[in-house]
Amino acid sequence: MTAFEYTITDSIGIHARPAGMLAKEAAKFKSKVFLHFGDKKADARRLIAIMGMGIKHGNTVRVEVEGEDEAEAAAQIEAFFKANL
Repeated sequence: MTAFEYTITDSIGIHARPAGMLAKEAAKFKSKVFLHFGDKKADARRLIAIMGMGIKHGNTVRVEVEGEDEAEAAAQIEAFFKANL
């Protein structure tokens, strides 16, 4: 398993547009990608699950990636976060 933490810098937080983009990005990989925020956990491939977490500007999320392409997936997902969130 590979994991990283990221503090959201988008002024609105994770709203519909970036959540949809994140779900599409996560779906590109064979590995499972999960977001953790507080006591909530969501499959990053599920838009509604991401939206339901209520992640706002300044919140820190933990991203866990597990599977056969986890190193590549984690690097790409982290780059996505830095570019979009």
